[in-house]
Amino acid sequence: MLNTNSEYLRPEIMDVIRAFDSEEEEFTHYYECARGKFFNSIEYKGEFYDFENDCDTEDELVFRRLAKRYAKLAFYKVLSSEKGGLPWGALTGIRPTKLAYAEQAEGRDFKKLFGDMDVSPAKTLLTERVLIAQKQAGAQGGGQDLFVSVPFCPTKCEYCSFITAPITTTRAYLRNYLDCLVKEITSVKPIINNLNSIYIGGGTPFVLDEDGLEEIYAALKRTFGGAKEYTVEAGRPDVFTDGKLRLSKDYGVTRICVNPQSFNDSTLEKIGRKHTASQTVSAYESARKYGFDINIDLIAGLADETVKDFGYSLDTAISLEPENITVHTLSLKSGAKLKEQTKRLNVAGISDMVRLSFEKLTAAGYAPYYMYRQKYQAGGLENVGWCKPGKACVYNINVMEEISDNVAVGANAISKKLFGGENRIERYASPKDIPSYINKVDKIISERQKLFE
Repeated sequence: MLNTNSEYLRPEIMDVIRAFDSEEEEFTHYYECARGKFFNSIEYKGEFYDFENDCDTEDELVFRRLAKRYAKLAFYKVLSSEKGGLPWGALTGIRPTKLAYAEQAEGRDFKKLFGDMDVSPAKTLLTERVLIAQKQAGAQGGGQDLFVSVPFCPTKCEYCSFITAPITTTRAYLRNYLDCLVKEITSVKPIINNLNSIYIGGGTPFVLDEDGLEEIYAALKRTFGGAKEYTVEAGRPDVFTDGKLRLSKDYGVTRICVNPQSFNDSTLEKIGRKHTASQTVSAYESARKYGFDINIDLIAGLADETVKDFGYSLDTAISLEPENITVHTLSLKSGAKLKEQTKRLNVAGISDMVRLSFEKLTAAGYAPYYMYRQKYQAGGLENVGWCKPGKACVYNINVMEEISDNVAVGANAISKKLFGGENRIERYASPKDIPSYINKVDKIISERQKLFE
C-alpha cells in the first residue's frame, strides 16, 4: 500500500512497486520541490530514505516529467537495494527508444540517462542497436499507415488478451462485420494523402475464407490501389491455403506473418493451438513459393518451456531464414485466460531465453529494429523485432516510435493523429466488441473524420 502526498506521482511510483511485486507492502512517501531541488522521502519497513535531485527548469512539462522520473528512481533505489536490480532499471515506459530519441533531440547522450536510471548495459546496447537499425532503414515518419482489424481466430490462446473469440462463436457477425469494414476503408480515403503501408492484423485474418479475404483486399485496392509495403498477419498455419496465398499475391501483399509462437508440439497443445510444428513449416514453405517477405513470431516463457525448449524454437525459426523474426516475452494481460489463472509471472530461465535470442539472432545476421515493453511482462523484459539487412518493416517502426499518423479501421482499432508542432498525439478507439462496433460504425466514421480534419 502506498501513501503519498502527491497523487499525480502515484501511477509512476506504482509501476516501480509492481515491477518488484511489492503492492502488498507498506510505503509512505513525501515529495516536495523547494530551493531548486526535488526531495523524495520514503519510509519502508521502518527505515527512512531521503533523496534529492536538481530542479533547474521553468518549463511545466519538463518539470512534471522530471518529478516523475526522480520519484520512480527513489523507489527503485530503495527496492533494488533489498531485492536486486531489474534489467531496465527504473525505466517503466513501454517505449525506451522514444526516451532515447528525446534525449538525442536535446543534444544529450541517452546512455547517460540510462546509466542514471540503472538500465543494464545489455539493454542500453539493445536500444542503441535498434536506433542504428531504424536509421539504416531510413525511418523518417510522416504520412499515414493504415491498420485493418480482423478480430476472428480459430481458437483463443491462453495468453491472448485481444477481443478475439473462436470464429465458431462469432461467425454470425461476420457478414455484417465485413460490410462495416469495407465501409470504413472507403471512408478514410480523404484523410490519407501519403500512404506508407497497409497492415491487416487480428486476430487471424487467414481464418476468413477466400471470399471474405477478397472482400477486404478488393476494398483496399479500389480505395488506395495498394502500398509499397503491404502486410497480412496471416497467423496460424492451420488456416493457410494455397488459394489464400495466391489471392494475397494477386492483390499486392508483400509481407506475410506466420505466427507459431513455438515449434514444440507439446507447448502448442498446452496453449490451445490446434496445429503442429510441422504444419508451421509447411505453411512457411507455401508462403515462400509466392515470394513474400515472411515474419515468424515466437514467445519466450510459454507453458513451462525450458531454455532448451525455447532454444529449439529459435534454431528452427532461424533455419527457415525468414526476413523477420519477432521474439515476444510472455506477459500477463487483462482478458487473457493466463491472467485469470495467475497473478504473477515467475518464468524460470526467462532472462536466459531472451539473452539466447539476442546471441543467436545476432550471430545469424539479424538486427533488432523495433522494441517495446508491456506491463506484467515476465522478468521485466521486452519484445523485439529482428530483421535481415534491408528488411525492416516500416509499419512496425512507425507505429512503435509513433512518428506517423495511424489510421485504424475495425473493432478495437485505435487511430492516432500526430500534432508534431505541439508534441502531442490524439487517439480515437473503436469499440472492442464486435456487435457494438457494427452498431456504431457510422458514428465511428464521423468522429474519426473530425479528429483527422
